[in-house]
Amino acid sequence: MACFLAPMAEAIVLTVVQKVLEKREGTQAHRVTSADGYTMEKTPFSKKLGWLNKLLWGGSALLAFEHLWHGEIVPFFPFLTAASEGPEAVSEMLMEIGTVGVSMAVLITVVWVVMLLVSNALEKKALKPQTAK
Repeated sequence: MACFLAPMAEAIVLTVVQKVLEKREGTQAHRVTSADGYTMEKTPFSKKLGWLNKLLWGGSALLAFEHLWHGEIVPFFPFLTAASEGPEAVSEMLMEIGTVGVSMAVLITVVWVVMLLVSNALEKKALKPQTAK
């Protein structure tokens, strides 16, 4: 019914946070030099947060399209058919948002955290001194 609203709400908040971080980070270089003199550019956190935003916005858009396709979203107020079908349908819709929507948002965030761990591990590995073989 409206499960896409939970990831969309998270995406809205995190997009604002990302924009603030981008302004705060500015154009400062994120270069790091390893012990053997190798220099690399670290990925700024605002860009990593952008990865999460893309996951959330993309998933929300696909879910919204799916709900539109099945007639659960209409182009007139109240936009969600469940909202116009009475209190029982609204209760069911809110329950779906609270369970399915929130669990999808959490799962997407967990996937992003795994992406961060892999990214950080690759950046650290690139900074370690390379031994000659």
